[in-house]
Amino acid sequence: VQLQASGGGLVQSGGSLRLSCAASGSIFSVVAMAWYRQAPGKQRELVARFNFGGNPRYSDSVKGRFTISGDNAKNTVHLQADRLRPEDTAVYYCNADIVTSTISSTQLNTYWGQGTQVTVSS
Repeated sequence: VQLQASGGGLVQSGGSLRLSCAASGSIFSVVAMAWYRQAPGKQRELVARFNFGGNPRYSDSVKGRFTISGDNAKNTVHLQADRLRPEDTAVYYCNADIVTSTISSTQLNTYWGQGTQVTVSS
């Protein structure tokens, strides 16, 4: 299973970016997909999580500014980031809880994609 993230870049404060992440490989089902971020010198933190069949969840710092959406048929998740602030600057990582299946068993694992840099200038 692989996660391919895209959409990072440089934007001015108040601007917008759209991040996308697509899961591919031997996937039986995708339970949830999420975006985390890690700023220099800080721990990785959850930004938003999309539970397929459930309600999305946001960190307090992005609530009302970011919107996460998912497409179960395409195993993709998007993060629309609006009204960006310099403190949103970080490397953003895609994360997914995916069920894979073999003839004898199914297994739930967590996967990470490569990071994509988001830089917000003041």
